[in-house]
Amino acid sequence: MVRPFRSIRLLPAVAVLSLVACGAPDADRGDPSPTPAAPSSADAEADSEAPTTTPRDRAAPDQARQDRLDRRLRAAAWADDVPRARQLVRHGADVNAVDETQQSAYLIATSEGYLDLLRLTLGNGARINAKDSWNGTGLIRAAERGHALVVGALLQRRIDADHVNRIGYQAIHEAVWLGEDTPAYAATVRVLGAGGVELVRRSPSAGLTPVEMARSRGYTGLERILETMTTAERPADPDAALLRAAATGDADAVAVALRAGADLEARDEHDRTALLLAATHDHVAAADVLVALGADPDALDDRHDTPWLVTGVTGSVAMLEALLPAGPDLTIVNRFGGLSPIPASERGHVEYVRRVAKTDVDLDHVNDLGWTALLEAVILGDGGTRHQQVVRALLDAGVDRTIADADGVTPLEHARSRGYDEIAALLSTD
Repeated sequence: MVRPFRSIRLLPAVAVLSLVACGAPDADRGDPSPTPAAPSSADAEADSEAPTTTPRDRAAPDQARQDRLDRRLRAAAWADDVPRARQLVRHGADVNAVDETQQSAYLIATSEGYLDLLRLTLGNGARINAKDSWNGTGLIRAAERGHALVVGALLQRRIDADHVNRIGYQAIHEAVWLGEDTPAYAATVRVLGAGGVELVRRSPSAGLTPVEMARSRGYTGLERILETMTTAERPADPDAALLRAAATGDADAVAVALRAGADLEARDEHDRTALLLAATHDHVAAADVLVALGADPDALDDRHDTPWLVTGVTGSVAMLEALLPAGPDLTIVNRFGGLSPIPASERGHVEYVRRVAKTDVDLDHVNDLGWTALLEAVILGDGGTRHQQVVRALLDAGVDRTIADADGVTPLEHARSRGYDEIAALLSTD
């Protein structure tokens, strides 16, 4: 289903026009929904080989089959059904094929913020600078909706960052004038700035620069970000500035350093990258910018920590969520041979354990001490409420409660020997 636009409140006429025009699905413009109806049996048959035509009459049926494939791909795109979209692409569906409203699977991914779908289309020949019916790029569409991760992915692919659509807006204008003063738009504006887009051009239609737009709309947060990015002096050492900004959680300074040419994977004296520093100190806003622009979630420091692994120590669910779109390797181990759920269980990070259990991480992994996450929750926990909840979360996720330590002692036996009656009861329940 197409997400409706937010309501418009006291905008100038040109803003209303732009809100309608800036790359949203045409269903949002009052047109009939572009989402196709469910495929018929005839459509299904079109996906199979039908070698009954002759060379003379093959062209028309082949085109009809292609049209059906492309239509079904767009339907899968609107639904964010990536497995179905992948299947259709394998059968020959075109990620660039547009309907009568100039919507393609690729452009749908940009406006709706469907990151996995975007990656699928980009990997299968999406034309990065394709335009919609308002001569807007995918970057403009994504910026208007506040999709920072999509914006970053497109900037990494060298999309035309400063294209002006036919109503006179660039991506940065759309993010401010048609956005909101929220964390999502703050991240989007920072990513655009860090990615090198123009920040001071006036919109030909609105007659305002991005910072003037923010001021006019009363968006003090976006105004501050834009003021910082347009007035800050270029750091003498962009790499050092980036690491310092990440460690202190200054997301605006992170953007400034990247805009000045800082290496995204610059290291400090302990081989820590900016993303690892942001994760260690739980600076999510800084991490959002770094992840959007492609920072490595698996970069190891001199203690064999990665940005992902340290989330198990901090227990930050917000940082976990920020890092997941980067596709961290969940099999990399820390210096103790453990995965992130093990230190999280030891420390009683209940919400983290519940969330990480929904990923593909191996909850029964045994570290170099011979302990699983369940064993650590019992052996190194205090038997209190938090560790009881961790044990329950692990059991609910289906961990193997019979895995013993290196001496053959099970979690239940450890609980009983420590007098942790509540945990013992949980472990002895069938």
